[in-house]
Amino acid sequence: PALMGKNALSVNMLQDTYGAFRETELIVSYASRVRLTEKHNLRLGAGVSYQNIRLDGNALTSEDLNDPTLGQYLGGFSDMQVVDFNIGLALTHSKYYLSYGMHRVGGGAIISGDEFIDSYPASSIIQGGYREALSPNVALIFNAYYRTQKDVNDNFELNLKTLLMDRFWLGLGTRVNNATNLQMGILTKRLRIGYLFEFPVGGDYNLPGNTHEFTAVFNLFRDNTRRTENEVLIW
Repeated sequence: PALMGKNALSVNMLQDTYGAFRETELIVSYASRVRLTEKHNLRLGAGVSYQNIRLDGNALTSEDLNDPTLGQYLGGFSDMQVVDFNIGLALTHSKYYLSYGMHRVGGGAIISGDEFIDSYPASSIIQGGYREALSPNVALIFNAYYRTQKDVNDNFELNLKTLLMDRFWLGLGTRVNNATNLQMGILTKRLRIGYLFEFPVGGDYNLPGNTHEFTAVFNLFRDNTRRTENEVLIW
């Protein structure tokens, strides 16, 4: 079972509102598996992203108004569209994985609309995880995430979840020195629904308030059911 799925296709959609900005992003990705050993695979993937950013000039903060680029949109509305590419590779096993990816490989070179964001530097991401079934009804999942990007502080995240009866999970995570989050979710035959509540720690200026995040993942080609006795269904 760990070797099933030679090809993978995913469609991801993100919507986020932060201050005067409302962002909608659509990412279409494809990955292919290369078998290395009986239990290990190398997955190579690439994706195309389309991002629409809407600026509400009536919601600009005093800090935004001091920016010579953003200040000119006071009292109006503006839209910006960006097309870019992602690449990545991952070493996978049924119990663990290690991956490296690069987002916005083109550095935001394909832009239309008003350019109210000056730079779109590429970001590098290293991610890894481990999962283990402790009993037929309890499993633990651990993930770590590190991102580095020019002109932005590095981001390091840790996350621990427990999956109960293959139906719901609870989790705790941290963005080191920035924020802590609590998570919960439910798992159905084809759908995975999650909720995350994040709050800043240490007065981090990048997170001035609490964050509520909702996710929904629908499987097109397989059910959320075990194929082996000790399989863990989520990461």
